[in-house]
Parts: sequence; C-alpha cells; structure tokens
Amino acid sequence: MNSDAAALAAWKRAAACAAAELVTDGMIVGIGTGSTAVFAIEALASRMRAGLRFLGIPSSDRSAALATSLGIPLTTFADHPRIDLTIDGADEVERGTLNLIKGHGGALLHEKIVASASHRLAIIVDATKLVDRLADHSVVPVEVVNFGWEATGGRLEALGATVTLRGTPEGTAYCTDSGNRILDCRFQSIPDPAALEEQINRLVGVVECGLFVGLTDVVFIGDAAGVTRLERSLQVPADR
Repeated sequence: MNSDAAALAAWKRAAACAAAELVTDGMIVGIGTGSTAVFAIEALASRMRAGLRFLGIPSSDRSAALATSLGIPLTTFADHPRIDLTIDGADEVERGTLNLIKGHGGALLHEKIVASASHRLAIIVDATKLVDRLADHSVVPVEVVNFGWEATGGRLEALGATVTLRGTPEGTAYCTDSGNRILDCRFQSIPDPAALEEQINRLVGVVECGLFVGLTDVVFIGDAAGVTRLERSLQVPADR
C-alpha cells in the first residue's frame, strides 16, 4: 500500500470509528457494503467486543460473511423490518444536500433497501468523496435485469448517459447478489438528482439506481485534520 492509499485508509477508519459511536445497546444496525464499509464492520466488531450488544442486517453476502467472521450477530427483515441506524460508505457526497452516489461496490439495490428501512443513515467517507455536484468524478451505477440489458442501456443513453456494462476481473459480466447486471452511467452533470433518479427508475428493465436522494442524516468525513461530522448544511468536529 503506497503512502496516499495508506492515508486514505486511515481517514476512512477514523470516520468509521466515529460513526460506530452512534450505536447504542439493543439497536438493529444496517451494515453497508464496499471497501469503506469494511472499516465500519471492523469498528462495530470492536465495540461489540467491548460489551456493546446489537444485531446487524447486512446489505450483501460479502458484508454478512465478514460480520459473521468477526462475531457480529445478524438478523433479517423478517424479524426486524425497521432498522435503527445504518452505517455505510459512498462514492460521492454532495455538499449541503448530502445526496449520494453509491453502488461501486455492486450492492446498490440491497443498500437502498437497507437505507430506506432505517431511522437514520450515517455515511462514512474520506474527504476526496465530497463534491459540489454529483457525478463530478463518479459514474452512476444502475442495476438492471439481465434480459434485454442492451435495450435498457439504450434508454439510459437517451437520458444523456454514456453506458458501460460492468465486468469482472475475469472478463465476465458482473452479477449482483440478486442476479442482476450493473450498467455504469457517465453523466456530464446532474443538476437535479431527484428528477434524474425518478427518470431512471421509471425505465423498463431498471431495478434501482445508485442515486441516493434525501436519505442521509449524517456524514463522517476523515481527512488529515481528523474527522468532521456533516449534517445537512452544518459542519462541526466529530467530537462535539
């Protein structure tokens, strides 16, 4: 790991530890997916070893496997249809609105189900993920059914996207935990994320998109100076 990657990892880990402090005894906790969510799972496991008791609902098979390996007890929506708090990462966070792009880890549908069922959504990122407008740096992942994905991709292109079918390192098409494909959509600009989210999700063949609008309650941002908590337009040190 080079020095820049090590610094980013340290920032994410610090943000994850700050977010994990929101968990209290008896909570049902949504567990996100992706490289940043790994730090959250590890932080939650550390708090559990210190005596905290909670149940987790993971958003992917990968997160479930890691949580189980660390001894975190899991539950399901069948037993707990409402979640107290979800901790997850994001690919981009829009300043002020806290709207997100998510799904580069490949679990956007399950992540949105978990986030939508949560009383609070806490996002952990390093400072490079903050943007003035969504799609500054990231594509918008769109989960689509496998049948006719080419036609669905054409409909997304009609909305102004440059569309790429997500692949695996082995050269095959990426398959989500629900058996769907992901189309990565490059938009030049997204002035109205809510309107675009609605347009995308109305398309035949689309299951869900990686625009998370109006769901976030708090963001923990790690950088060289420490961790900052961002709540809507309020930005304060995380220890306040």
